[in-house]
Amino acid sequence: IEVFNHGSGETLASSMASAVQNKEPWFGYYWGPTVPLGKYDMTRVELGEYKPEVHQKNQTPDADNPGVSEFPAATVLTSITTDFKEREPEVAEMLSNMTFKTSTMSSILAWMDKNNATGEEAAVYFLSNNKDEWSNWLNDSARKRLANILE
Repeated sequence: IEVFNHGSGETLASSMASAVQNKEPWFGYYWGPTVPLGKYDMTRVELGEYKPEVHQKNQTPDADNPGVSEFPAATVLTSITTDFKEREPEVAEMLSNMTFKTSTMSSILAWMDKNNATGEEAAVYFLSNNKDEWSNWLNDSARKRLANILE
Protein backbone atom coordinates (compact mmCIF):
# COMPACT_ATOMS: atom_id res chain seq x y z
CA ILE A 1 0.00 0.00 0.00
CA GLU A 2 1.31 3.41 -0.94
CA VAL A 3 0.11 6.41 1.05
CA PHE A 4 1.01 9.82 -0.28
CA ASN A 5 0.04 13.46 -0.12
CA HIS A 6 -0.98 14.17 -3.69
CA GLY A 7 -0.29 17.90 -3.50
CA SER A 8 -2.79 18.79 -6.23
CA GLY A 9 -5.95 17.63 -7.93
CA GLU A 10 -3.96 16.87 -11.08
CA THR A 11 -1.56 14.57 -9.23
CA LEU A 12 -4.47 12.83 -7.50
CA ALA A 13 -6.24 12.32 -10.85
CA SER A 14 -3.01 10.95 -12.32
CA SER A 15 -2.70 8.43 -9.50
CA MET A 16 -6.27 7.30 -10.15
CA ALA A 17 -5.65 7.00 -13.90
CA SER A 18 -2.45 5.04 -13.34
CA ALA A 19 -4.18 2.58 -11.00
CA VAL A 20 -7.07 2.05 -13.42
CA GLN A 21 -4.75 1.55 -16.40
CA ASN A 22 -2.60 -0.92 -14.43
CA LYS A 23 -5.68 -2.72 -13.06
CA GLU A 24 -4.57 -1.95 -9.53
CA PRO A 25 -6.80 -0.95 -6.61
CA TRP A 26 -7.09 2.72 -5.74
CA PHE A 27 -8.54 4.02 -2.49
CA GLY A 28 -8.89 7.69 -1.80
CA TYR A 29 -11.14 10.69 -1.52
CA TYR A 30 -12.22 12.49 -4.68
CA TRP A 31 -14.86 15.13 -5.29
CA GLY A 32 -17.32 15.42 -8.12
CA PRO A 33 -18.35 16.25 -10.66
CA THR A 34 -14.98 15.78 -12.35
CA VAL A 35 -13.45 14.28 -15.50
CA PRO A 36 -11.86 11.29 -13.70
CA LEU A 37 -15.15 10.26 -12.08
CA GLY A 38 -16.79 10.38 -15.49
CA LYS A 39 -13.95 8.51 -17.14
CA TYR A 40 -13.33 5.64 -14.71
CA ASP A 41 -15.73 3.13 -13.17
CA MET A 42 -15.11 3.90 -9.51
CA THR A 43 -16.95 2.44 -6.52
CA ARG A 44 -18.05 4.88 -3.87
CA VAL A 45 -17.38 3.80 -0.28
CA GLU A 46 -20.37 4.63 1.91
CA LEU A 47 -19.40 6.22 5.21
CA GLY A 48 -22.80 5.95 6.87
CA GLU A 49 -24.80 8.95 7.92
CA TYR A 50 -23.51 12.52 8.03
CA LYS A 51 -22.76 13.49 11.63
CA PRO A 52 -22.02 17.24 11.84
CA GLU A 53 -20.14 17.07 15.15
CA VAL A 54 -17.95 14.17 14.01
CA HIS A 55 -17.32 15.74 10.61
CA GLN A 56 -16.29 19.04 12.22
CA LYS A 57 -13.92 17.23 14.59
CA ASN A 58 -12.41 15.31 11.66
CA GLN A 59 -11.53 18.62 9.98
CA THR A 60 -9.11 19.42 12.81
CA PRO A 61 -5.54 18.28 12.13
CA ASP A 62 -4.35 15.73 14.70
CA ALA A 63 -7.85 15.36 16.20
CA ASP A 64 -8.08 12.87 19.05
CA ASN A 65 -10.31 9.90 18.27
CA PRO A 66 -11.58 10.89 14.80
CA GLY A 67 -14.93 9.32 13.97
CA VAL A 68 -16.79 7.99 10.96
CA SER A 69 -19.11 10.41 9.18
CA GLU A 70 -20.30 10.92 5.65
CA PHE A 71 -19.31 14.22 4.07
CA PRO A 72 -22.06 16.85 3.94
CA ALA A 73 -23.88 17.39 0.67
CA ALA A 74 -22.72 20.55 -1.07
CA THR A 75 -25.44 23.07 -1.81
CA VAL A 76 -25.50 24.20 -5.43
CA LEU A 77 -27.49 27.33 -6.18
CA THR A 78 -28.72 28.77 -9.44
CA SER A 79 -28.93 32.55 -9.20
CA ILE A 80 -30.61 35.09 -11.43
CA THR A 81 -31.40 38.76 -11.07
CA THR A 82 -34.89 40.13 -10.48
CA ASP A 83 -34.57 41.98 -13.78
CA PHE A 84 -33.82 38.72 -15.63
CA LYS A 85 -36.74 36.96 -13.93
CA GLU A 86 -39.09 39.74 -15.05
CA ARG A 87 -37.72 39.83 -18.62
CA GLU A 88 -37.47 36.05 -19.09
CA PRO A 89 -40.04 34.35 -16.84
CA GLU A 90 -40.08 31.10 -18.83
CA VAL A 91 -36.30 30.78 -18.72
CA ALA A 92 -36.34 31.62 -15.01
CA GLU A 93 -38.92 28.86 -14.45
CA MET A 94 -36.77 26.38 -16.39
CA LEU A 95 -33.72 27.32 -14.31
CA SER A 96 -35.70 26.77 -11.10
CA ASN A 97 -36.52 23.23 -12.30
CA MET A 98 -33.01 22.42 -13.54
CA THR A 99 -31.27 19.62 -11.70
CA PHE A 100 -29.04 16.72 -12.71
CA LYS A 101 -26.96 14.02 -11.11
CA THR A 102 -23.30 14.53 -10.31
CA SER A 103 -22.57 11.35 -12.27
CA THR A 104 -24.22 12.86 -15.36
CA MET A 105 -22.09 15.99 -15.14
CA SER A 106 -18.95 13.89 -14.59
CA SER A 107 -19.72 11.85 -17.71
CA ILE A 108 -20.24 15.04 -19.74
CA LEU A 109 -16.95 16.47 -18.47
CA ALA A 110 -15.19 13.23 -19.44
CA TRP A 111 -16.83 13.38 -22.89
CA MET A 112 -15.68 16.99 -23.29
CA ASP A 113 -12.14 16.04 -22.30
CA LYS A 114 -12.01 13.05 -24.66
CA ASN A 115 -13.45 15.01 -27.60
CA ASN A 116 -11.83 18.39 -26.86
CA ALA A 117 -15.39 19.72 -27.00
CA THR A 118 -16.67 23.21 -26.30
CA GLY A 119 -19.39 24.02 -23.78
CA GLU A 120 -21.87 24.45 -26.63
CA GLU A 121 -20.98 21.00 -28.03
CA ALA A 122 -21.34 19.52 -24.56
CA ALA A 123 -24.79 21.10 -24.20
CA VAL A 124 -25.91 19.48 -27.47
CA TYR A 125 -24.40 16.16 -26.35
CA PHE A 126 -26.22 16.38 -23.01
CA LEU A 127 -29.56 17.28 -24.59
CA SER A 128 -29.21 14.54 -27.21
CA ASN A 129 -28.35 11.82 -24.70
CA ASN A 130 -30.19 12.71 -21.49
CA LYS A 131 -33.81 13.45 -22.38
CA ASP A 132 -35.03 11.76 -19.19
CA GLU A 133 -33.04 14.26 -17.14
CA TRP A 134 -33.88 17.52 -18.89
CA SER A 135 -37.47 16.86 -20.00
CA ASN A 136 -38.89 17.73 -16.55
CA TRP A 137 -37.21 21.12 -16.62
CA LEU A 138 -39.45 22.38 -19.43
CA ASN A 139 -43.13 23.06 -19.94
CA ASP A 140 -44.95 20.85 -22.47
CA SER A 141 -44.59 23.29 -25.36
CA ALA A 142 -40.86 23.87 -24.86
CA ARG A 143 -40.22 20.15 -24.34
CA LYS A 144 -41.92 19.31 -27.67
CA ARG A 145 -40.07 22.08 -29.55
CA LEU A 146 -36.69 21.00 -28.19
CA ALA A 147 -37.39 17.33 -28.89
CA ASN A 148 -38.22 18.21 -32.51
CA ILE A 149 -34.99 20.18 -32.89
CA LEU A 150 -32.95 17.28 -31.53
CA GLU A 151 -34.47 14.71 -33.91
